[in-house]
Amino acid sequence: MNWLAMQLADSAFPAGGFAHSAGMEAASQLGELPPEEVERFARDAIWQAGFGSLPVVGDAHHDPSSVARVEAVYDAFLTGAVGNRASRTQGRAFVSASARSFGGAALCRLHEDVREHRLLGHHAPLFGAVAATLGVSRADALGVWMHTTLRGLLSAAVRLGLTGAHEGQSIQRSMAPLLDRVVAECGELGVEAIAQTSPRLEITANQHDHLYSRLFQS
Repeated sequence: MNWLAMQLADSAFPAGGFAHSAGMEAASQLGELPPEEVERFARDAIWQAGFGSLPVVGDAHHDPSSVARVEAVYDAFLTGAVGNRASRTQGRAFVSASARSFGGAALCRLHEDVREHRLLGHHAPLFGAVAATLGVSRADALGVWMHTTLRGLLSAAVRLGLTGAHEGQSIQRSMAPLLDRVVAECGELGVEAIAQTSPRLEITANQHDHLYSRLFQS
């Protein structure tokens, strides 16, 4: 049992992920996400995470010293202003929480690089680098990344009133085989292979700043 991996996956870990809906709020307000399509939206978003961010996590985990190179590619990939900003906001919160919670010279150095703007602070590469630094295996790191991605989506759906808490848990349980499939198909890809598989999600997510009222930051 990897208790540290479970700690990183715990909603109590203060990384700020629950301030973001991954475009779900904008999609709902724009009429692109009726309640009966929450599971479909989540499946599309999970595949997008598999091809769009999981390889970034894996590359940074393989070589934490390459995080600057990896995140430069990832930054160029995140062309949408809302998604790019959300990634940097979450990444900075995550590395700060990790350095404050676990200490150690390597984590403190990563945090300092972000604070001094030597790193942009994108979430996926920092997550991979932090997990490797803490001794979390690659398999566990990839699993935690996909678990927290799905959990964040379904939590947002509950708070937006698109689904109930129990139904959200049922959807999460039913999607476990999909998570396994995505990790199997995308877990060995490198950052050079990242791709946008659901452009519609990105288009709606980038309308977030124009919503009349907003519960989430993105």
